[in-house]
Amino acid sequence: MQLYSGLPIITNKITVEERKGIPHHLLGCIGLDEPTWVVGTFVKRAFGVIEEIRSRGKLPILVGGTHYYTQSLLFRDRLAEAEEDGERGESKKDSEAQGPTEDLEDKYPILKESTEKLLARLQDVDPIMAERWHPNDRRKIQRSLEIYLQTGRKASDIYAEQRLAQSATSADPSAGEDSGLRFPTLLFWIHAETETLRARLDSRVDKMLHRGLLDEVRQLYEYSTEHSAQQPIHDSRGIWVSIGYKEFSAYITALANGEANETDLQTLNMEAVERTKIATRQYAKRQTRWIRIKLLQALQAAHATSSLYLLDGTSIAEFEDKVLSPAADVTRAFLSGEPMPEPKDMSKAAAEMLTAASNQDPESTTSPPRKWLRQKCELCGVTCVTEKQWEAHARSRAHRRLVSKKRKLEEEEAEGGGDVASRSREMKTTGSPTET
Repeated sequence: MQLYSGLPIITNKITVEERKGIPHHLLGCIGLDEPTWVVGTFVKRAFGVIEEIRSRGKLPILVGGTHYYTQSLLFRDRLAEAEEDGERGESKKDSEAQGPTEDLEDKYPILKESTEKLLARLQDVDPIMAERWHPNDRRKIQRSLEIYLQTGRKASDIYAEQRLAQSATSADPSAGEDSGLRFPTLLFWIHAETETLRARLDSRVDKMLHRGLLDEVRQLYEYSTEHSAQQPIHDSRGIWVSIGYKEFSAYITALANGEANETDLQTLNMEAVERTKIATRQYAKRQTRWIRIKLLQALQAAHATSSLYLLDGTSIAEFEDKVLSPAADVTRAFLSGEPMPEPKDMSKAAAEMLTAASNQDPESTTSPPRKWLRQKCELCGVTCVTEKQWEAHARSRAHRRLVSKKRKLEEEEAEGGGDVASRSREMKTTGSPTET
């Protein structure tokens, strides 16, 4: 989000004062009228900046951010490289400062179709990936199809190549030319306990509102209103999915229309604030899961788990002693080639969190694809994409209630009693077919 120009509050950009004269790169380099960058575009641009910094004998520091983008930059990623090659082949006339000249949905109209049609198309070109995703998960279905359309190759094949390369590295670290970290890298994870983090995130939203978040939401709303006639706004990607904009869209729309009364506006505003806080907390939770599943698994495959240090930032009063000082000491040792401490010995939180979570990740390039396939409970209308989801659904009260009703109906049918067909229809209408 910080790649977009302007909008410093909704994207939480570091201020000029906070930069203290240190050059910051790629901030605000995409205009609202430009196509969204794919990960290959970001990797190419960021890699160029890193090489330029290193050519001056300086140390590049990558601050994230979107873990998918930063991890694709840090690690040799066949998927990002395939996207980059596809982009290079199709955009030779673009200048280095530009992204793709054409929006993917304009270039490939299939991407504008319904999720059902997207899934059907993905089933035709890459059935392995189609089977991994929930039929309602438009983002992942669309993403897998985009990879095929851009590169001419199946995402499942690219992931399989990545796994093979990383397996070879695990067996013989000297064979790691095609996988692993691109550079000697030191990573810091500033961690905070859940309740402390929750309070900080809620406070952050309050501060954003105080600084003028609604002005930026209104700016985006006006831009989308003015430009939607000339150029369709794809509100499922880019700046339009930034936390704060979509949560406040109903309030800003009602405010612009002038039809809602003061009480309704106040209610919409309060609901938007709460949704923004919830979305912020959910995003932070996803970031932690990414580190513990995707990043740690990637580091394990690259024999580089000793590169990641968790620093406990729970206590502000102890921030100097628990974060700044140890980070400086570790960095000095890293840059001078001296022995470095064991990451798990840094704190109790480090010992607990620096262990890769066991969850299988369907998008992981470091572990083999799951053998468990997508399942649908015909009784409840629920589709599950992992075995854990299926087990949780089977234990749910709603499922057990419908199973009990079905069993009773079958017993009555066996005994020949009552209008079984009528009650069967009633049973199906009382179920609430939610999607997992």
